[in-house]
Amino acid sequence: MDRTERDARWGIQAHYTDALGRDQAPSDEAVDEVVDQLRRDRPADEGPQAGDEIAFVAQGRSDLPPTLAGRRLVSEDGTDLGVVPALPTDLPIGYHRLVDQSDGHATVLVVHPPTCADPQAARSWGWALQLPAARSRASWGIGDLADAGTIAAWAQARGGDPVLLLNPLHAPNLGADPQASPYFASSRCFRNPLALRIEEVPGARELGAELDDLALAGRELSAQRRIDRRRVWALKREALDRIWSLQGHDARRAEAEVRMAADPVLRAFAAFTVAVERHGEPWSAWPVELRRPDGPGWPAFVAQHADRVAFEAWVQGAVDEQVGRLAAEIPVVHDLAVGTDGAGFDAWYWQDLFVLDGTRIGAPGDEFNTQGQDWGLPPMDPWRLRAAGYEPFVRMLRTAFSAGAGLRIDHVMGLFRLFWLPAGRGAADGVYVRQPTDDLLALVALESTRAGAFVVGEDLGTVEPGVREALAERRFLSYRVMSLDDSPVEHYPAQSLASISTHDLPTVAGLWTGTDLADQERLGMRPPVEETHAMRAGFGHRIGVAPDAPVEDVVVAAHRTLARARSRIVLAQLEDAALVAERPNMPGTTDEWPNWSLALPHPIEDVLASGTAAAVADATRGTPPPPQH
Repeated sequence: MDRTERDARWGIQAHYTDALGRDQAPSDEAVDEVVDQLRRDRPADEGPQAGDEIAFVAQGRSDLPPTLAGRRLVSEDGTDLGVVPALPTDLPIGYHRLVDQSDGHATVLVVHPPTCADPQAARSWGWALQLPAARSRASWGIGDLADAGTIAAWAQARGGDPVLLLNPLHAPNLGADPQASPYFASSRCFRNPLALRIEEVPGARELGAELDDLALAGRELSAQRRIDRRRVWALKREALDRIWSLQGHDARRAEAEVRMAADPVLRAFAAFTVAVERHGEPWSAWPVELRRPDGPGWPAFVAQHADRVAFEAWVQGAVDEQVGRLAAEIPVVHDLAVGTDGAGFDAWYWQDLFVLDGTRIGAPGDEFNTQGQDWGLPPMDPWRLRAAGYEPFVRMLRTAFSAGAGLRIDHVMGLFRLFWLPAGRGAADGVYVRQPTDDLLALVALESTRAGAFVVGEDLGTVEPGVREALAERRFLSYRVMSLDDSPVEHYPAQSLASISTHDLPTVAGLWTGTDLADQERLGMRPPVEETHAMRAGFGHRIGVAPDAPVEDVVVAAHRTLARARSRIVLAQLEDAALVAERPNMPGTTDEWPNWSLALPHPIEDVLASGTAAAVADATRGTPPPPQH
């Protein structure tokens, strides 16, 4: 087999066109390293095998895959429909089974709808919210779910079917120093307790003066703009520990045990979290008997720490309850990160599906990230993921869709191909690896339909031809960012979500005042200076403001222009309403920039009370403000 044939069999894309229109090709050495990882533990001359662990069929189709003919059909609810020569055309969407009568082997049959769910409102507006930054006077040094509720109530009072887009609520490894980036999660299947409003956890008020002391210490952390997650978590954890130990502890523990009995993955996550506390990170340095989820040391560990394991399950229940409460107040659009931390739960629990040799995923260079991006996240082997019936993918989708009206999928192009950076190599030597796209899109459509939640595909950066068309056919909303898109906003497709910027791009104030460009130059990032100046000039011309216009006027004019888009959802960023010059995240940096750790300069009560926030909301909504009484 020659190199070209070998690479094609393993899904390697030999050439690609980058975001600047340049033809690129990885080195042979980089490709060889990726192929070696994909075919690890397989014979050298064997290609990937698409087994019969899972099969897909569109809703309403009756044709069975030939290899699965003569099997017994068992529906998802357990009804045995016997041997069927063809599938019933009224077979509902879901996960059914085709059982081989000779050996009992079952293939999961996924019956999927043709499209994702549709947004219910004809037109919505709202806020894209970096929750940790949105602190109120009641916050314990970090924005929380009750603060999101305050913003929701304010937005609803303006009218016009508002929504909230939240940054990912994925669970980090909660050791002494929690990870700041919501896109560098320990698990996309569980949620972050840092988002809890402690006073609203059942039982908290029973602490009395103890709670008052902890809350005072927490509120004092908001005196500094930089979020101190280490101290925030220490205080919230102490409060949760005390609530757990109150009268009624046995009932709380029994409830947690019931949840874990019904969900073995939750039990594993709770045990993993306790192990992080006891042994630190990464799990690859733990005692060898705990390095795998089936390790022989786990029964004794769980028995020894049974109360703490139940505690962690209870904490997850508390987060789910507050997320559900917020979702009952306003349509919430959750955000799904593109990957997870190699030192986290998902990579430990499903470690046989990950490539954990130092390979990472990222993106090639583009106009705003000329050196490319290394996200530091290990890829999943697409063939092993399929052989596992897509278990972690489905699990993560269900968590992301739960308690939400919609889901934004970060870097949605990852459902088509992912840019692998072999160990020791940078973005200049990355390799695109194809994904089982049809399967993944079918699963997204199925889980979206079941949840009744729409899907937004973040399709920015290097997008290959045909991707946006394929997503549109399945009713994904496209992502339109005015600062990146030179076309008139009136030309944005109706099936889209539109915004001025994103968390990875300059804020309006940062662009207009030049501070963002100065920040990049100070950090030695070699930004495109001339292009940025041209971008500022073009931005001002599009929104109809003079070159010396005040930032407040620019922010409002920008959102008034954005509101002319036909997009189903139009979002403003709270940073723009607060006239923040610093962007939440500076791609290409680590400790050089306070990524995900800069709170808004003022409490949200003050931001929302400002004339700028009201003007931005009314401009984005695109209708007259409500009458004043």
